[in-house]
Amino acid sequence: MAKSQYVVVVGCGRLGSILASTLSDRGNSVVIVDTSEDAFNQLSAEFGGFKIAGDAVELAILKSAKADQADCLLAVTDRDNVNLMVAQVAKTVFGVPKVLARVFDPAREELYQEFGIATISPTKLSAEVFLKEL
Repeated sequence: MAKSQYVVVVGCGRLGSILASTLSDRGNSVVIVDTSEDAFNQLSAEFGGFKIAGDAVELAILKSAKADQADCLLAVTDRDNVNLMVAQVAKTVFGVPKVLARVFDPAREELYQEFGIATISPTKLSAEVFLKEL
């Protein structure tokens, strides 16, 4: 990510807050979306992006996040179904060029790939690290 980008992060839990804060610190324009306004308390004090409280499954919320102008959307909630739905809508409806989704259940990765959505599986990554250490 060399040049400044416009990034929408969906989910402001531990991962989402770290991603949004780091991307913002690196000079990117960031919008973070979460269903709970309290979740935004996890963002760094230096976070310079925008916060939207709402359900990103709703088209109106993604429109208010200006997903149609995003260079990238990261779907990192703690719910696989939400991540898949948001990622699919971002890619097909809003035409976001780079969409990444967190998926906990490695068995679902194939479904995401059928929709052309890149995935990161913390479960799979953790297993690989444990096996490597053995």
